Amino acid sequence: MIACLGRIVHDSDAESKLDDDVSTIFNSLNLQGSIENGDVSGIASKDFGGLYSVKPLYLIRPSGAEDISRVVKAAAGTPHLTVAARGNGHSINGQAMADGGYVIDMRSTGENHFKLLTVNGSPCIDVSGGALWEDVLRRCVSRFGLAPRSWTDYLSLTVGGTLSNAGVSGQAFRYGPQTSNVTELEVVTGKGDITVCSETQNPELFFGALGGLGQFGIITRARVKLQPAPDMVRWIRVVYAEFEEFTRDAEFLVSQKEDESFDYVEGFVFCNNDDPVNGWPSVQLNPDQEFNPAHLPQTAGPVLYCLELAFHYRNSDQPSTVDMAVSRLVRGLGFMDGLISQVDVSYVGFLLRVKRAEQDAKANGVWDNPHPWLNLFVSKSDIVDFDRTVFKKMVKNGIGGPMLIYPLLRSK
Repeated sequence: MIACLGRIVHDSDAESKLDDDVSTIFNSLNLQGSIENGDVSGIASKDFGGLYSVKPLYLIRPSGAEDISRVVKAAAGTPHLTVAARGNGHSINGQAMADGGYVIDMRSTGENHFKLLTVNGSPCIDVSGGALWEDVLRRCVSRFGLAPRSWTDYLSLTVGGTLSNAGVSGQAFRYGPQTSNVTELEVVTGKGDITVCSETQNPELFFGALGGLGQFGIITRARVKLQPAPDMVRWIRVVYAEFEEFTRDAEFLVSQKEDESFDYVEGFVFCNNDDPVNGWPSVQLNPDQEFNPAHLPQTAGPVLYCLELAFHYRNSDQPSTVDMAVSRLVRGLGFMDGLISQVDVSYVGFLLRVKRAEQDAKANGVWDNPHPWLNLFVSKSDIVDFDRTVFKKMVKNGIGGPMLIYPLLRSK
């Protein structure tokens, strides 16, 4: 359809030409997957950030690495033609788009690889770069009782997408980011070559692709380290009024030996008010509980701090054993009495906790709003100044979304 002098008229010749263009490109590339002219579905012209929107020339749904290779080779031989690999579109600045170029929908390859292997005596899983981590989690746990060691907070992301960045969550203090838990990759390079790489085989490409923001190639397969999956998680939140006490405890916990700390350590900043998004209501894990500000000291400032912890255990563990272990781990921490919230949830349920927030946001119509996002690594020597300037002044009234802050070890 085209617009003409205020009327909508049907131009069959124009539509026919578009169809012919798609057919010509498709035939020349010899793809096993599919190709669409422009962004017919609207998928490839936007991302999670919602700040930019551009229209691609073609949206391609490849059947595998061979299709991706053909597309990249075709683009490499055409001046000014760009290619963007799009996972679940959780970039924020248009990185998953290609203005007038090719967008490759990696999710169409999500089922291509799923194979359990043993590498140097340890279990690994071969998965597609287009697979969602939440699907990898469910399948690994249900089939093998195993799970990847390191995660992101939100798991509706593709394997290739997070490995092209870092993949950081509350387990990174122990196992490093997701990029530190991969033994092998298959990558389509900028020349369109399909290359297998690891620490010993094509190591420059391996370490370039991991965390390389897609600039060294498109990850089409990854071999990810696994470990035995626990059954349950004791999920805990404790509250602090003073930033120095919050950071002291967080740094202490991530510095302990594995059997002397929690399995997950994160934290966040929230407003010292009753704002439902950024205030007291955002802290309690048990919906039957309410945050009681009477426990706060009179010296509490405009923002407060929450340390979020998780302790893994098996269904066969006695409740009293779990209680004793958790009590031992929190003993000596400086959080405020009366401001502790905890629930027991399944391991899979804990890792998919942000999925529930997503469902609520979609139901409320806010999931598609613009979502500017910023990640920063701040040195220990500067973090108190950062708190004083940013949290206590610049964003003391909240930002309409989460403000996460948690410790990572440089050695990891």
